[in-house]
Amino acid sequence: MSNATQSTIYTKQYLSPIGELILGSYEDKLCLCDWQNEKRRTLIDKRLQKAFNATYSKQTTDIIEQSIEQLEEFFAHERTKFNIPLAFVGTDFQKLVWNKLLEIPYGETISYGEMAKQLDIPQSVRAVANANGANAISIFVPCHRVIGSNHQLTGYAGGIDAKRALLNLELPLPKFII
Repeated sequence: MSNATQSTIYTKQYLSPIGELILGSYEDKLCLCDWQNEKRRTLIDKRLQKAFNATYSKQTTDIIEQSIEQLEEFFAHERTKFNIPLAFVGTDFQKLVWNKLLEIPYGETISYGEMAKQLDIPQSVRAVANANGANAISIFVPCHRVIGSNHQLTGYAGGIDAKRALLNLELPLPKFII
């Protein structure tokens, strides 16, 4: 297709207190809040651009600015819930998992196994973990709240240090100092 028929995903860099994020909006919805150092950065970008038949343009939007404002409030301990409209790009299964992530309350964690049980697919722990890993809207869709069944911190797109920092921000003592 020619560029004339393509849509636009607007993006802006955001330096959070725990790492650099890239935020993206498409048609007045947040479709991207991901770690700049994410090893799957290119794959996620291609997935979004293909699904929306869009190219990236470094330009802010109202949704991006509202997202930054809410992130600032979150990091300042002034916000525990987000109310930004989201645009998920993924398989039906991934969307099922991501919507389940939205149900995990601030300050609480769940294991991948428990999440699989709650989704009524207890045998699909790895698939649930992989769907978590494909989440392109970090923090807003709180995949950082999912931990190993042994209560250990496991993989996170922003790195274990970022996951630990997010959990320490949300959780009362004892903190994740691992």
